[in-house]
Amino acid sequence: MLQRNLLTLSAILMAAGIGFQLGKTNTASAATGRVFEIRTYTAEPGKLEALHARFRDHTVAIFNKHGMTSVGYFAPTDDPLAKNTLVYVLAFPSRDAAKKSWDEFRNDPEWQKVQKESEANGKLVTKVDSVFAEPTDYSPMK
Repeated sequence: MLQRNLLTLSAILMAAGIGFQLGKTNTASAATGRVFEIRTYTAEPGKLEALHARFRDHTVAIFNKHGMTSVGYFAPTDDPLAKNTLVYVLAFPSRDAAKKSWDEFRNDPEWQKVQKESEANGKLVTKVDSVFAEPTDYSPMK
């Protein structure tokens, strides 16, 4: 499933003219000053619209508060992913900055309240896949 999600994301990013190199090296991030995190959320059945609403109405603003730069949010258009998948890309100055931002985000009382309220009728997300990537040397986005 992760491979299929990464292939879907790769197609989205290539269509947008964005090239990434998946891996754990930090050479490009050191040179460019950014790393990217590609996250794929699989929503619980029937909960995708609620997940989109939570991001639209709350999550993105809380990300911004914690130094998480939103690059893009994507909804696959082909089934079966169109029914249950949200893919997004965040940028960070470094992997350490990403860890710090995520820790602050998870501990943010506003986020904890939003998450609890949005999941009053059950969890919205079944699975989260996260991949860190750095731009390739030929990528227009660095």
